[in-house]
Amino acid sequence: MATDRTTSQVLFDNGTHKCISFTSLVKGEGVQANQFLILDHERAAVLDPGGDLTYIPLTMELNKYTRLQNLDYVIASHQDPDIITSMPRWLVYTKAKVASSKLWARFLPHLSSTFMNDRMQGSWEDRLIEIPDHGQSIPLGESRIIAVPAHFLHSVGNFQFYDPISKILFSGDMGASIVDDASLPLENFTDHIVKMKAFHQRYMCSNRVIKLWVRMVREMDVEMIVPQHGNAFIGKPMVNQFLDWIENLQCGIDLMDETIFSCPK
Repeated sequence: MATDRTTSQVLFDNGTHKCISFTSLVKGEGVQANQFLILDHERAAVLDPGGDLTYIPLTMELNKYTRLQNLDYVIASHQDPDIITSMPRWLVYTKAKVASSKLWARFLPHLSSTFMNDRMQGSWEDRLIEIPDHGQSIPLGESRIIAVPAHFLHSVGNFQFYDPISKILFSGDMGASIVDDASLPLENFTDHIVKMKAFHQRYMCSNRVIKLWVRMVREMDVEMIVPQHGNAFIGKPMVNQFLDWIENLQCGIDLMDETIFSCPK
């Protein structure tokens, strides 16, 4: 895997199916975020494309692998600004449909303006895919992307996306870390914990939900967990180390007490 922070990283390529990550498109004060492209038989889907900060550099990178005319989907794991606030531009400049949790799809029009709405290709009803709580299979080329339930990790309507060909789980904020270079392969999991722990303790809802998620993932054939921030977990040994660690982490409401819920004087 390439380590040049200005370029993309090809996570998987069998000739007709590709998964590419973009780890260094955020410049300035924005939080580092990864964006992803899945290609199958020349049809394309973008996962968690971000906001205005990443739209132009991301489209420039996408043009190295595909044409925007081949983009079928813009898919959002949840509603955060670093996930989907560029949505109006995708609706205007491509024919892609936007897929999001049914809980957030109804709010997405608030990201747009009357000016952008007038330029949009098609209606909101034609362009939005509302993913039900139990998830769904999204066809892409001759393959599919599986929307996997990950509710409350961290959003109330949260999905991760599993690619059954590459066996990659694009995990959103689960597994996220704060690192200097997200393109580098992770080698020492123990040293990496400090870069993840505080984030997961605050942003994940509770250990009960985490255990349900871990049980589900253990039943899947996952070769790689790729979060939206920081380094990927590559190979089953590293994936299992992450699952073993997160399964026992106390977080969210597990850590809340009366010292937090006290009215400031």
